[in-house]
Amino acid sequence: MRGRPARVMLTYGRFDMLHQDHLRFLRQISAMGHELIVGCASDALAAQSGYPCARSFEERRGMLESCRFVSRVIAETDPNQKRTDIVNYNVSAIVLGKYQYGQLDHLQDIAQIVYLPRLAPRKIREFVKFS
Repeated sequence: MRGRPARVMLTYGRFDMLHQDHLRFLRQISAMGHELIVGCASDALAAQSGYPCARSFEERRGMLESCRFVSRVIAETDPNQKRTDIVNYNVSAIVLGKYQYGQLDHLQDIAQIVYLPRLAPRKIREFVKFS
């Protein structure tokens, strides 16, 4: 981990159809710190949000854990757990896609909030939602 700042980075998502854009996004976040924690939405949370997953939580978790950019995978079971995760894991920054701009600004008092551009166009995300 030589050369990386000593920072814990955190991101969240469903990661149902793990693809190159996800991997690029995770690699980009990983380069910002020395540890990358990924909050993967539980099956129940994904269904509750209107985006049920084709793959089980355990399958998605396994794929993320096998990614060399990811240090740890945690379950996201409640959309309100982010503040607790920041404290429990000593997180320096939460990183989300730019299309989620402003959604976590209320957490700026305890962590840096970063919004990065994503390559996947909105139409792909909408297609995945309805297929």
